[in-house]
Amino acid sequence: MSTRLKTISFSSGQTFSLLQGDLTQEEVGAIVNPANEDLMHGGGVAALIARRGGNTINTESRVWIKEYGPVSHSEPAHTSGGNLPCRYVIHAVGPVWKSGDEDNKLAAAVSGSLRRAEELELTSIAFPAISTGIFGFPKDRAAKVIYQAVHDHFSQNPDSGLNDVRMVVYGQPTTDIFLAIWEEFHNDK
Repeated sequence: MSTRLKTISFSSGQTFSLLQGDLTQEEVGAIVNPANEDLMHGGGVAALIARRGGNTINTESRVWIKEYGPVSHSEPAHTSGGNLPCRYVIHAVGPVWKSGDEDNKLAAAVSGSLRRAEELELTSIAFPAISTGIFGFPKDRAAKVIYQAVHDHFSQNPDSGLNDVRMVVYGQPTTDIFLAIWEEFHNDK
């Protein structure tokens, strides 16, 4: 069970929360998988999601790649949630650190995931700390980019039916960083 650390509400009614816990246990419309462009879920959070979700996620990912080709930062793929308590997994391609234009690529992955959730007519979504693991994106910088992308999305889409956005972090060091940036970011708003 995740622990809710912080929540803010937008004037349009949506909420954005920071939680510490296990992304794969979130009972939401979709969880976001920090994927690679080929949807090969071999390491990090992606491997955990694929393992806990069962073979369905890998099978559907292969079908997606056959049908649509590699996944871009701004246009994430989606599969069912398999054995997970979510309905869908949205596969967002985050940037590899030092690949160039990382902030914009990460923002595109977040906003693309929010759009995909809206297209799927979902009311809730949970994000991990995209690209901060094996892709090496600095956690403090990623937190700022992710928080800004969520704020920008709801500023531009106040009528969104997506009303519950969660940022789920794991481990105390990551939690401490995302919490500190949350305080800094939201005190400036």
